[in-house]
Amino acid sequence: MLDPLYRRFPSVLMARRNLTRTKMRSLLASLGIVIGVIAIASLGMFGVALQYSFTQNLGDLGNQVTVSPNRDAGVTSLSERDIREIQRVAGPGVTVSPVKQGIEPVAYDRKQNTSEFIYGLERPSEVYNASEGRIPEPFRSGALVGTNIAEEHDLHPGSTIAVNGTTVRVRAVLESGDAFSQLNPDSRLILPPSHFDERGYAQVYVTARTGTQANETASAIRGALNDREQRVTVNELGSLVDTIEQQFQIINTVLVGIASISLLVAGISILNVMLMSTVERREEIGVLRAVGYQKRDVLKVMLTEATLLGIIGGLVGVVLSLGAGLAINHYTVGDATAVFRLANAWYLLAAFGFAVVTSIVSGLYPAWKAASEEPVEALRG
Repeated sequence: MLDPLYRRFPSVLMARRNLTRTKMRSLLASLGIVIGVIAIASLGMFGVALQYSFTQNLGDLGNQVTVSPNRDAGVTSLSERDIREIQRVAGPGVTVSPVKQGIEPVAYDRKQNTSEFIYGLERPSEVYNASEGRIPEPFRSGALVGTNIAEEHDLHPGSTIAVNGTTVRVRAVLESGDAFSQLNPDSRLILPPSHFDERGYAQVYVTARTGTQANETASAIRGALNDREQRVTVNELGSLVDTIEQQFQIINTVLVGIASISLLVAGISILNVMLMSTVERREEIGVLRAVGYQKRDVLKVMLTEATLLGIIGGLVGVVLSLGAGLAINHYTVGDATAVFRLANAWYLLAAFGFAVVTSIVSGLYPAWKAASEEPVEALRG
């Protein structure tokens, strides 16, 4: 099968034979390459898995915009007019959720009152889904509770709680949301806005379809509400997601840089193997030169040996790294097949390429030294 290759490139045949004559030494040199490739690829894939796991928890955070009153400018709440203006500039396909909030005493199952944050949403069904019960539309009575509150106090649809002395019936338990989202309902108690005495709103949550649309909406809100004075503060949570992803890329680069040291050590091992091979085969090299082999021919044979060590070690390292990547993704994100993402393929290719280049560079000096031997001096040695 390989005969056509050997006939076309005889230096490959000679290099293979030379490597198999010192199997243990060649094996140890390739082992260094294998370890280096596994270190680079595995750490790179580990960083990708962490980033993927984190962004999974972020969910649709990049699509959200939070509008708050600018208290530094003396604005304490958002008016109905502000809400209408936000809805106007947001346009179709964007969910605008004005929120009222306050701290009130709450008693669960006739127990002692505790001070809790209470949130008021007019159309919670546009933002949340129910895991138990049904979110009424329109939402004019009752309460909606997050999963954490429901589990802690054993609440279900039909249970009653007391909010500021008024008995309220639980209408639904809300599904868990994104952990980092401002809209996460897990620990929230939501009542109709009519429960609150104040007319203004504490915040407005704007949810777009895409991160790009969220950024455009944020710019439009700033232009509409902050035209004459800075009345509102607009936070684009997509910028936070971008910052987090940039930090993960830096972490990945550092991890791969640390792992690259092991490949440099493997390169020194190949340099040592090739130098030892040059000393041991000095007479053989002298014979080759005496029968007509040119310097470039000897150089080609020696460099081919180093390249074969890098290719073999790199291929074995890539295969073992795939196995390590399957385990990493299984235990990190719960999905072993995530190892086949494009980012992981890049790390595997980069580790393999670095292994081959390191091997060639390490073999340059020994190959040059062997090719520079004078035939008479080599035969005499």
